[in-house]
Amino acid sequence: MFEGFSLGPLTFRLNGLLLVLGLAVGALLAVREAQKRNYDPETIYYLFLPLVIWGTIGARVWHILTPPLSSVQLGLTTEYYLTHFLDVLAFWLGGYGIPGAWIGGSIALFFFVRRSELSFWELTDILAPGLALAQAIGRLGNYFNQELYGLPTTLPWKIYIEPAYRLTGFETMDFYHPLFAYESILNFVNLIFLFWIARRFANTLKAGDLFLAYLGFYSFVRFLLELLRLDVALVSGVNINQIFFAVVFVGVGLILGAHQLAGGRPVNSSS
Repeated sequence: MFEGFSLGPLTFRLNGLLLVLGLAVGALLAVREAQKRNYDPETIYYLFLPLVIWGTIGARVWHILTPPLSSVQLGLTTEYYLTHFLDVLAFWLGGYGIPGAWIGGSIALFFFVRRSELSFWELTDILAPGLALAQAIGRLGNYFNQELYGLPTTLPWKIYIEPAYRLTGFETMDFYHPLFAYESILNFVNLIFLFWIARRFANTLKAGDLFLAYLGFYSFVRFLLELLRLDVALVSGVNINQIFFAVVFVGVGLILGAHQLAGGRPVNSSS
């Protein structure tokens, strides 16, 4: 399968290019959302690099602490990384985890708003649609790496996985669920959902509600998709990603319920 191309000494992988494209388009959408909410769009430009850097670090740390089966079968375990520190920095080796990206990005945003005296939750609302769009585009890159596929299937939209990319125990099975495509499509649905609730409940949404809706929708999607996923991350025999997203989904529901009970200032009211 065509995975990328070279220009002189530089090699461009389609997976990486789609990730970059997703980040860029997501950032442009965040700028648009900032303008709609009377925020200085320069805020997004200042935020972009810290969010990407700390989100990437967090995603890498999550992968190292919770490596999926495909990495474990290659010997890339947590113990391996902790004894081969240079491979921790080899970002092209192994992978990343979205839970860590959320955590790392949230830390970066927290320290940014402390310096700028902006609202953490209002900024998350501005970023939420762009995050959904960036994930929808970026996930398509998994196709070119032949990763993030699901259980074997005979459905018409099945995808062929080359033997070198199959997990142990599935060497003789050719076709699998395109899990990356399911997630990409559902991220686009999440984006539409966010636009809908932002308009439908414009007078009742509290600061942070839109971001919480993004977290809740994505967490529910990931919890279900983990049921189909082969390349799971196991900690003490438990799918840690599925547990994480279940906890986030429940937490989001509790926080949104508390918001409604507490009342408060609508996000679009004047200050």
